[in-house]
Order: sequence, then structure tokens, then C-alpha cells
Amino acid sequence: MSLYTNYLDEIETRKIQGLHPKPIDDGALVAELIAQIKDTGNEHREDSLKFFIYNTLPGTTSAAGEKAKFLKEIILGESEIAEISIAYAFELLSHMKGGPSVEVLLDLALGDDADIAFQAADVLKTQVFLYEADTDRLEEAFKAGSAVARDILESYAKAEFFTKLPDVEEEIKVVTYIAGEGDISTDLLSPGGQAHSRSDRELHGQCMMTPEDQVAIRELQKQHPDKRVMLIAEKGTMGVGSSRMSGINNVALWTGKQANEYVPFVNIAPVVAGTNGISPIFLTTVGVTGGIGIDLKNWVKKLDDDGNPILNNDGNPVLEQKYSVATGTVLTINSKDKKLYSEDGGEELANVAAAFTPQKVEFMKAGGSYAIVFGKKLQSFAAETLGVEPAQVFAAAKEISHEGQGLTAVEKIFNKNARGTTPGAVLHAGSDVRVKVNIVGSQDTTGLMTSQELEAMAATVISPSVDGAYQSGCHTASVWDKKAQANIPRLMKFMNKFGLITARDPEGEYHAMTDVIHKVLNDITVDDWDITIGGDSHTRMSKGVAFGADSGTVALALATGEATMPIPESVKVTFKGKMADHMDFRDVVHATQAQMLKQHGDNVFQGRIIEVHIGTLLADQAFTFTDWTAEMKAKASICISNDDTLIGSLELAKSRIQIMIDKGMENEAKTLQGLIDKADKRIAEIKSGENPALTPDDNAKYFAEVVVDLDEIVEPMIADPDVNNADVSKRYTHDTIRPVSYYGGERQVDLGFVGSCMVHKGDVKIVAQMLKNLEETKGKVEFNAPLVVAAPTYNIIDELKEEGDWDILQKYSGFEFDDLFPKDAARTEYENILYLERPGCNLCMGNQEKAEKGDTVLATSTRLFQGRVVEDSEEKKGESLLASTPVVVLSAILGRTPTMDEYKDAVKGIDLTKFAPPLQVPADSKSVHF
Repeated sequence: MSLYTNYLDEIETRKIQGLHPKPIDDGALVAELIAQIKDTGNEHREDSLKFFIYNTLPGTTSAAGEKAKFLKEIILGESEIAEISIAYAFELLSHMKGGPSVEVLLDLALGDDADIAFQAADVLKTQVFLYEADTDRLEEAFKAGSAVARDILESYAKAEFFTKLPDVEEEIKVVTYIAGEGDISTDLLSPGGQAHSRSDRELHGQCMMTPEDQVAIRELQKQHPDKRVMLIAEKGTMGVGSSRMSGINNVALWTGKQANEYVPFVNIAPVVAGTNGISPIFLTTVGVTGGIGIDLKNWVKKLDDDGNPILNNDGNPVLEQKYSVATGTVLTINSKDKKLYSEDGGEELANVAAAFTPQKVEFMKAGGSYAIVFGKKLQSFAAETLGVEPAQVFAAAKEISHEGQGLTAVEKIFNKNARGTTPGAVLHAGSDVRVKVNIVGSQDTTGLMTSQELEAMAATVISPSVDGAYQSGCHTASVWDKKAQANIPRLMKFMNKFGLITARDPEGEYHAMTDVIHKVLNDITVDDWDITIGGDSHTRMSKGVAFGADSGTVALALATGEATMPIPESVKVTFKGKMADHMDFRDVVHATQAQMLKQHGDNVFQGRIIEVHIGTLLADQAFTFTDWTAEMKAKASICISNDDTLIGSLELAKSRIQIMIDKGMENEAKTLQGLIDKADKRIAEIKSGENPALTPDDNAKYFAEVVVDLDEIVEPMIADPDVNNADVSKRYTHDTIRPVSYYGGERQVDLGFVGSCMVHKGDVKIVAQMLKNLEETKGKVEFNAPLVVAAPTYNIIDELKEEGDWDILQKYSGFEFDDLFPKDAARTEYENILYLERPGCNLCMGNQEKAEKGDTVLATSTRLFQGRVVEDSEEKKGESLLASTPVVVLSAILGRTPTMDEYKDAVKGIDLTKFAPPLQVPADSKSVHF
């Protein structure tokens, strides 16, 4: 059978699923299509033409290479196809984005046929995805006296690829659709359980929300063909949780418009909104697609005569509706005066200026942020080559500087890594900045999308300015099923070739590492001044500043070594008092959120940097705090460490990186050794006093300050999804933090989970220590609920084996992972035993393993969203409560939440994760900030 007949079989299979033919990325299949197109009598010629023109993926796919080569033949007259004229061949090349198509256009533009050169140059002037190999050719031709090259460069210097695009329409009519009340998780838009299909955009689109929602959206579109559907989180924030490019892709697929007719299922320009705006990480993906993200503020707090919020019986502010956005409401967005109006434009409802900053309007005009990033780079190159000033067509970089005001930690990092800003300018929060990215992380359930994005932007190799990049295998670690077997080796091969350190060796020469990506990134971040971009919301390192991002922003960072964003405001978090002996640091993390809400009423962390003055905790333990900041809806977090603590963290990072080298994970560029060398350099700077550990200035300005009183934390704290709250908008948020005594020792627990990126080696040791203690007092430990334990990294397991802790875990385990024979199917039922699972995300991800439907799960993870860790059953809502390791372990043993007496007895003598804020400046320190 030929590739083509196989493709026809696949088409028939997809028809049964209600799907169109899958876009083609295989060059060999395109070669068969071309052969059938050339054969005028071929029975498949008509369909082959259609697939060739409308269904071949652009960029650097092998399919794009074959397509570009054939179009070149047609333009040069080497092949004659009645349906594809020379002009049409040029049009098709213009939509192929870059890579082989740009190479062909340059061949033609710099060739001997003047008429063809003129047409090719006109197309090239519309292209922005050019890389060094392309710009080098243009520069060389220009210097050799080519008039065509000069013409192209002059167009680039004027940024005509941007200025000649149509402007954003002044009035945008929208019709509303309520996606749900309360916070809308990206898991609703792109469920983790369907992660395997994300690179198949049409197939994945079927999982957005519910089939009923999809039908309702289509009905709205039929009723309002001249309007765009605006997807809304009523009484909540849109897009909380994970960094899902697939989420915004799905929204665009259902509510946006096709980017161009020659690339199937790539839609742009969605409109999303929330009463409390858009989650910061999701807002980035909106910009990637040239969409609009609206902060509605349609519900406001009801105030008394003194201007204070009126509270209900639960102590929550009473909200009143300012204006309705009920499904089917028609509204008008005016992009010029940046206001939201009623349908007829007569009533102003909200100021939406934040959605229409000059930079965001550029994204909308260009059809997405990538074109702007590459376009600016291309314009700078052209102007420099010509020796002229670039035309001022793009919005000027916003530079905000307050004389006499100090810098927060994030402001310092951005100033150090800024590119293209005014020389000597000191920038404060609100400035728009292009920054160098030092570390990039790609995770496995979004990695295939990242690889597609890299192909689409014609990138073939990692930017040399990136210090290190890692492709993980942790989100698909639990089950080596057919989906993983099909996707992961292909992903690892692509990323390894691109220049990343990969968890799995494409040649199989080293053991597959399924370590949790955030833990690996935390180790390979070896400078407190670094900027990290990672394809997951929990990319939040305890060294430097890290931003979770969508798969596209990750691709952009890999390809260019840069990211562009405003400098966020910061909230300063400090600590006072003393931790009680029976408390774990996880309780401090939960208490921080609870005390913040108590002190400020609103979530002051949302969209901002949490600058946590943690001082004395090593990177592994401090990561527990920074990791949780994703659930606090913060943009990112920064740990302010003591000199000696930072040195200790860097030494630990060096040892972990060396282990990666010893396991054979080093690449030809010696990336890992380069990171060790960089860590050594940073340690020397700290020890010599040349550049102490990062601290903010004493006169830095913060949006708010939170002081966490450790003395108030007297019992374990649990984050509760509150699934039965009468107010739907209060369910499944991370703001309901309760003491363990709230449950009176009576809350049934059906499953305990110790794992995810929130735990470190100390947590797994706590499991072992508790089993030893309980064995000594009770003779034998019996589980009244299953306990699933998944260490985040293999290093931890190796160290536990050396230190003797693994023995007790093995003794009580009814299941222990075996890398030689990994599970090939997800577990659907659990016994009351201990499960020692493979390192990785496991239940926290929810795409492979899940608890049984309707279970009440107590977990150390971060995810309590509906359906993530556990789905609802017909009889009962599934719920995922979040707590510290000792609470989870004891609850699994008891089959219920413990009383305070039971908890205190169980943790006596156990080395819980402790934290003590520094009380005074050490005599030899040059950096501790108080």
C-alpha cells in the first residue's frame, strides 16, 4: 500500500469521528501527491491537488519542503500545472511562513530572471520568519550590488510587512457565551485527560467544554453571523491553572477566524473575558493568537454607607451586578476609544483600555505576537544593513522610570536582562521589555505543539543565547500506553535534534528520565539573576524569576532566546514569629494565602510577582512556596535568599547536573557542563562580595506587603475545593483554606496522594519516618485508604535507597514501579495499599492516572480543579483536598482526616520541613534584606 492509500484509509476513519482529513506534515506523502498531480490521467489527481494546496502544513515540515520545491518548478516553467499559475504558485509560497518557502523565494528573487525576481521580491516583502541563513543571503547580495536585495531591505526597514496590513476594526460586535460561573480553568478548555490529541487541532477541539456547549456556540454564530462569540467566566477569572496553548487554540477554533485558507484548523482572534479578567498566563496565549482579553468588572462589591464592603454570613463580600453579560447579550467593543458599550453603543459599560494597549493592538493587526517579534527583529537587521534608522511604525517600548525610587527584585532582573531599551534607563514596573531568556523548559503534553510552533515559525536550531533548555517526559510518565509510545519518542527526537537536553534519548543510549520538569528546571537554573520560560504554569523557580508559558511562547523563547512582557508589579511577603514543632512548611504556604486574604480582602497576588523573603530555605524546600504561587494566581515569584543559602542551593544544583552528565544526557554543545561552569562563576561572585545574592533596594515600591505570622499557624491547613458551596463561583478556587480541626476527624478520605512538583526529598522521607513510627507504636501499619506515592525525581529515589528509607516504603508497598516493564494501561481501581509509582506527575496531571470517580482525595499536589485529579460520579462529586505530606499519609492510614491529637502523636520526632526567617543580618553577609 502507498502512503496515499494509507492516508485515504485514515480519512475514512476520521469521517466516522466527524473529522476532516488530518493536515499533512510528511514530505514523502506530499511527493506522492505531486506525482499524482503531474499525471493528468490519475484518478486521484483532483483530490491530490486539493490536499497539496489546502492541507499541507507550512514552515519547516518535510511536507513544506516538498511543496516549496514543486512550486519553484512551476514558477521556473519546469512543471506546468493548469490549476496552478505562476502567480498562484507565488501566492501559495506567501502563506508557507518560512523555512523552505523563504529559501525558494530568495533563490528566485536573487536569480537571473528579472520578472520572476520582481514577483519573488514582492512576496518576500510580506514575510517575517527569516533566520540568519536567510538574512545572511540578503546581506551578501546587497553588498554585491543587488538592486533586488536593496529593494527588499528597504521594505523591511520601513516594516511594510506590518504597515500594509489592515488596521483592527474600530467597532467589534460580540455576542456573549457564559462558559461557567467562577474561575474557568484551562482544563475546561483543554482537558488534561485529552493531552495526547493536542497536536491534532481538530480532534482536540472536540473536547472543549461539553458537546452541549459546542452546539450552543454554533447556534449563537448562526443567529449572529456578523458578530464574534465572547467566551466568559462569570463571577470569576478566565483561564486559571495550567498554561494551555491548546486551550486558546480550542477557543479560537470554535469562536475565532481562520488564519488563512491554506492552513487548516489554525484559527486566530478569539475574544475571551472574565468578571475578574484573564489569568496572566492565559492572557499571554491570547496575545499569541492576536485575540482580545477583556476584564469585565460586571460584578462589584456592595458597599455600606461608610464605603465598606457588606459581607454575607460566610464572611464573603456581597456582589451586585453592574451590567448583564448573560449568554446571548450583544455588546460593542470600540477599539479606538477602548470602551465596552451596549449593543447600540449608547451605554458605556466598562473601560477596556488594558486589552487595547498599543502592543496588544499590534498583535491583533498582525494576527498574533510571533509576527511582531520576528518583524521587529527583521526591521532592525534591515536598517542596520542599510545604515539607516528604522521607521518608527511599531509602538514605542513603554519605559517607566521613577526618579529616586529603588528597584524590586524583578525590576532588577529585568533591567539586567533587557534588550533594546534606552541606554542608561532604569525601568520600573509597567515598562514593556524585551528580555534575554536563560533557561527554557518544554513539557511532554505540550511539547508536540511546541515542535509544531517551531516548524511553523521555520526554526531549526535553538538560539545560541539560551544557556540551557530541557524537554521533559514527566506528564506521560505514569502509563506507557499506545498514545505515549506514538508521541513521546517522536517529540524527543525532534527536541534533541533542535538542541535541548531531553529526558529520553532518541537513540536509547541512556535510561529514560521521567523527572518532574519543574524540579529539573529548578536544578539547571544556576543564577539568581536568570529568567526562565517554561511550558507549564508551575514554572516558578526558587532561583531567578520564572514564567509559565504556553507552548508557543516556549517555542519563541527557544528560537529567539527572548521574551517580551511588561515588568510586573510586586507584592512583598515577609515572615515573623516561629513555626510550631508539629507544623510543616506546606502549612506556611497555605497560611500565606489565607493571611493575605485576611489582611487585604482581595487577592493582591493576582497577576503580580510574589517577592518572598524566605532567606534560609534551600532551593528544594523553597520551591514548595514558589510552586504554590501559580495557585495564588501570581504572575511569578522570586525568593530572596541569604548568601550562604544560595551557595548551598547552587552546590546542590551542580551535583544534580553532574548526575545528568554521568547518565549520558550531555549534548554536543556541552550545555550541562556550561551550566556547572556558570554556577561556579556565580558562587565565586557571592563569596568574593563582587555580586552578592539578589536583593531588592530598601526604597523599592511594592503594590502591597504581606506579613505572615508563623505564630498563628497552630494546626495543619487544608485547601478545600468546597464543592458544595451554594455560591458556584466559590467552588474549586484555592482561596478556601481551612484548619484540619474544621473536619472534626470525620471527613472520609478515599485516597491519599504524595507526589507532584510540590514535594521534595524531605516529603518522601516523612512518609518513611511516619511508617516507622506507626509500626513501632501499633505493630503493623494498615491502610484504610490507598496511598499513592510518586517521588518527583529518580535522584530522590536513589538517595532514599542509600539512606535506608526506601526499604520501609518497599515493605508496605503493594505495587512498585518497574522501568523495564512500565504500566501500559491506567489504573481504574485502587486497593488499600501503598503504591510506589514512577517519578513524574502522576495523579496531579490527570491525563493518565486518576482516582476513582466520586472519591475524596487528599493530596500534596496543587490541583483541585473539577475533574482534574478525580471526576464526579453519578452519586457524588469528586473532590481533591490539598494538604501537607504528614496529613495526607495519616489520612490514608485512618481513612479519614485526623484529629489534632492524632496528628501530633503521628509526627512526634519526625523531621518536618522547617522554616525560620532570619532574625538578624549575619556578620559576613552583604545581601540579606530585612
